[in-house]
Amino acid sequence: MLTLRDLNRATLARQHLLQRHEGDVADVVHHLVGLQAQEPRPPYLGVWSRLAGFARDDLHTALHARTLVRATMWRATLHLVTAADFAAFRPLLRPALEVAARRFEGLDFDAVVAAADRLLAAGPMTFNELRPRLLEEFPGAYDRALGYTVRLLTPLIMVPTEDRWSFPRESAFGLPGVPLAPVGVETLIGRYLAAFGPATPADVQTWSGLRGLKPIMSGMDLERIKDCTGRELYDLPDAPRPGGEAPAPVRFLPDFDTLILGHADRTRVLADEYKGLVATKNLRVKAVYLVDGFAAGTWQIKRAGKRAKLLISPFTSTPLDLLEEEGLRLLAFAEPDAAPSLELEA
Repeated sequence: MLTLRDLNRATLARQHLLQRHEGDVADVVHHLVGLQAQEPRPPYLGVWSRLAGFARDDLHTALHARTLVRATMWRATLHLVTAADFAAFRPLLRPALEVAARRFEGLDFDAVVAAADRLLAAGPMTFNELRPRLLEEFPGAYDRALGYTVRLLTPLIMVPTEDRWSFPRESAFGLPGVPLAPVGVETLIGRYLAAFGPATPADVQTWSGLRGLKPIMSGMDLERIKDCTGRELYDLPDAPRPGGEAPAPVRFLPDFDTLILGHADRTRVLADEYKGLVATKNLRVKAVYLVDGFAAGTWQIKRAGKRAKLLISPFTSTPLDLLEEEGLRLLAFAEPDAAPSLELEA
């Protein structure tokens, strides 16, 4: 039986949050099966929390080399993934993305996708550039529905630039330039468990946006373990489970971090009473910091001139000196040209 702390430490170990990974940026992104990338900066901070010696240019270079790509993936949201995982897993998502696209009726999805493929073959475009072109071919259609359909059903990648976090506020999308090479859903489940397990089928479904995974997982050669509530969890037989007494250092996770969004039951990291302080009504997921492995508060960086302040909003009493070392390291990475300071929210 796994206690809550056992489950917490097993997941943190696989997330490279007990000990930073020694390797390169592609290793981390591959192992995590991607990091959520609704905004340009959070993936950089998510990698920084997990990779020893990480420098901003490491990710920037990988994006321009197209070994890593930013694209619509899990839960129909933007993620940073390896190019190989984009090619392997994007086809698996097509049925779920089609369901999401059906919120708009009266569109010939195949015709819209074919038109987008043809238009984008000439070069990348922003959606503000693409929608008017699509309207010329589908007069009278709702332009947002056309754009949404293309975003979901056409495998596209965002085109990196020389901006600080590799993408401008309004990014261009282009055809990936690599053939899709789908794999079986069992491969995806195994990869998820290696990064997020032990887990239930509901956890995998919440993270991926796929459905109907329980019979597939039941037929796989997976270990089955009970947690302290009696739930049955699935896991890889050789996956790390260091035990609940393993030390867990302070870690700062960015907005929309994949760990916070990776399970149906988030209590292995985020207590139920704090959910409303992290996930907002306008669908933002705030940046959190971990103390002893669990979310202990939220944080944000406030920049004013040549000063950068890490503003800490604790859920419970947190000594500021406990957060100082890691917090100053975070500021040195995120705002290297600013004088740093930490402050508890009043």
